[in-house]
Amino acid sequence: MKTFKMLSFDLVTQEGIQTFPLVDGIIINQENSHQSWILELFIDRQYRPIFDELLANATVFNVRAVISFPDNEPAPFRVVVHTVQEIGEHISVLLKGTLKIKRSKYAEQLLADLLTEGVSQVELLDRFSKGMKERPKLKND
Repeated sequence: MKTFKMLSFDLVTQEGIQTFPLVDGIIINQENSHQSWILELFIDRQYRPIFDELLANATVFNVRAVISFPDNEPAPFRVVVHTVQEIGEHISVLLKGTLKIKRSKYAEQLLADLLTEGVSQVELLDRFSKGMKERPKLKND
């Protein structure tokens, strides 16, 4: 098993991306035959209803997490909520799932989207830099 620090966490839906500010988070690669991963979020308890609903419905959903270093590409996972536990003013959310196999290079995909959009040379660098910092959902993501 390998354990990693989770720096950011996003829930990916058809409506867009919902970011959850982390108090703390870890990701564990179980390195087993099922290629299972465990993600644990430690977040404000105001988000409990969202994860309680996902748990109650046994919903499988997509998330993105930045692991170890802020400049790393967000890693895409397909997960299900395993437990939600209240700890003081926060909750611990335990997710189990797999790393999505299709993982393209974010920078190249962002640049391709901007070029397809017809962004002018003048604004290309600014839009690219902003996109690399904010990591918006891409068309092929």
